[in-house]
Formats: sequence, structure tokens, C-alpha cells
Amino acid sequence: MSSTGSIEHLLGSREIVITCGPGGVGKTTTAAAAAAMAAARLGGDVLVLTVDPARRLADALGLKQLGNEVIEVSRSIFEEAGERPIGTLSAAMLDTKQSWDDLIEAHAPDDETRDRILSNPLYRNITEQFVQSHDYIAMERLYELHSSGKWDLIVVDTPPTRNALDFLDAPSRLADFFSSRLLRWLIAPARSSFVGFASKPFTQVADRILGTQFLADITEFFLSLQSMYDGFVERAESVSRLLADERTSFVVVSSSETVPLREAEFFAEELGRRGLDVGAVVLNKVLPGSLSDPAVAAAARTLAKRTSAQSASIAQKLGVEPALLERVLETVVESYDDYAVVARREEASRERFATGDASLVTVPQLRRDVHDLGGLLELGSYLVGD
Repeated sequence: MSSTGSIEHLLGSREIVITCGPGGVGKTTTAAAAAAMAAARLGGDVLVLTVDPARRLADALGLKQLGNEVIEVSRSIFEEAGERPIGTLSAAMLDTKQSWDDLIEAHAPDDETRDRILSNPLYRNITEQFVQSHDYIAMERLYELHSSGKWDLIVVDTPPTRNALDFLDAPSRLADFFSSRLLRWLIAPARSSFVGFASKPFTQVADRILGTQFLADITEFFLSLQSMYDGFVERAESVSRLLADERTSFVVVSSSETVPLREAEFFAEELGRRGLDVGAVVLNKVLPGSLSDPAVAAAARTLAKRTSAQSASIAQKLGVEPALLERVLETVVESYDDYAVVARREEASRERFATGDASLVTVPQLRRDVHDLGGLLELGSYLVGD
């Protein structure tokens, strides 16, 4: 693993940077911080896009709300944080239903087909409730934004690891579905009187269970959608090529704790197996290396012993009981020892984490929660190695 300790080279040389990893490790915040730092220090037009249904990105950027439409972060917010950006920062969060409607509007072959799809009850259920529809349209939205040419850099925040694999697989799954026997079987009765006669026993049973209207909705929906088959498959293949392109890189985000780190390592290996570029691994909330230094531990114990021996005079100056001071010192040393054990375990886990040529970036536990642009820029300074 490279020890450059920075993702600045990725932010400056890639067009798409996708952050991924376990949940609860600061992935969304890391994506926003990387985008904010790129806009502030590297310049260009930067967009951060979240496809995670959780609405944390707006809070992190100091925005009241975030939706499908791209919103530019005001320069005044940067200036309030003490930064004069040389580029621009914008943000958006995927609205699944709106993105599907926009896709149908743009690619339906005619107005009649568009209206049939948009008004079909099955379409509404799929776009509003099915997780897989969210995964596919997320990739469509990314492809659309990149193809517009408006952005020099797009930083993408993904769902937690296992769901992010669904996110990556969505384009190929959709292409497979459009060429599947299941789809041909669903629309065959409407295309062939012979097949319709042959399938009549099944449809009679299905009518009684599901209702005639439900089957009619299914048939109409997929017949209308098949008219867009070529476009769907072509874009799905284009998205897959974009993910594997040298302009795209992945940043795996984790903490140094054992379980998240294992999941992050699994994901990094899976990305490599798919031929996708892992540009960096970011470990958040890392304990200071000094905690695992034996010399520092010895110094702490020596200091505690010397202070304990002089506790009477120190306690008198502080105006407290000597016994109370000794208990406080004992607690401090015990806490130090506990943290030192955790720090050594985390360090050992990091040493076992192998990701080839990816940079390893460590971010310490910050003094305050990241809830505004100032906090994002502070986090971003660690990401770029300042």
C-alpha cells in the first residue's frame, strides 16, 4: 500500500471519484469533505452527489434541503468558514421517482408511449418502492450528469458496502432482464394469439389470484418499456464502461475497527476483481500513533508516579483532597492503558489491510462533530495531506 497519505492526486486527475464502504464510518461526510476541498483548493466546477437514501449531505453542507436538482453552495458559506474558493461546489441527492420520470420523458419514442408508462400503476410501484430501481436510476443519473460536461469532478457517495455492490451491478442486471426469457414470456400473450391460447390456463388462474387488471397492467407496462430496450441496454453498457474508465476511481472509506475494516477490505478486493480502480483507502477516527508507542506509555506511568508522590503539595495548591487527586491520576493512567490497547489492535489491523497501490489516508478523531462547511474543510485538509 502506498503511504502518500493523500487523495489530492485523485481529486486533481479524475472526473469521477466514488466513495464506498461500510455504514457508520463517515462515508457521506468524507465525500462532501473531498468535494469541498477540491472546489476550495484545486478549482474547477465540482459536484457531490449522494445516492444514499439517508439525508445527511444537506446538513453537512449547511443546506436546508437537497433533492434531484443540483444546488450550488454559496461562496459566502465558504467565506464564513474562512476559505476563498477558487472553484465552485454544487450538490444533489438522488430522487428516485423524479429521475425515472425524467428518463422516460427523455427516451420514450413518442408522447403516447411516454404517457402510457408514466400512468401505469406498475410503473409507479416499481419506481417508488423497489430497491433495485433505485440502484439502476442512480447509475443513470451519474451517467447523465457526467455526460453533460458541466462538471470537472463528480464525487459520489454510495449506500453502505453490500448495497453498493447492487449499485455497481444494476446496469448489467437491467440489460440481462431486457434480454431474458421472463420478459419475453410476460409480453408474448399480447403478441401472439397462439401463445395467448396456450397460456390461457395459467392466465385464468393468475386472474383469480392477482386480478385481470393487474395482469393487464404488467403486459401493457412491459410492452411499452420494450420500445426503449435498445436505449436502456446501450446506456447500461455505457455506464459500465464509465465505471471501469481511467477517469473514474474508487475511495474505500472505513474506520480502524475490526468489523468495518474487514468489510472495507472485502469491498476493495471485489472492486479489484471487477477491474475497477481503487485509488485510496480512507480510515476515519484513527487514534494517535503515540498511544501505541512503548516509550510514551512508560513516560505516562513515570509522570503519574512522580505526581502521586507529590500529591499532597499539588492537592494543597489545587484546593482538593490528596486522595481525590490520586484517584484522578489512577483513572487517567487506566484510561491511557485502555486506549493504548485499542490503538495497538487498530494499528495491527491496518497493517494487514492490503489494497495494492492505493494510498492509505488516516484521519484522526476530530475535536468536534462535522456539521458545517468549516468542519468539512478541516476534514478535507487531512484527506489532501495538509
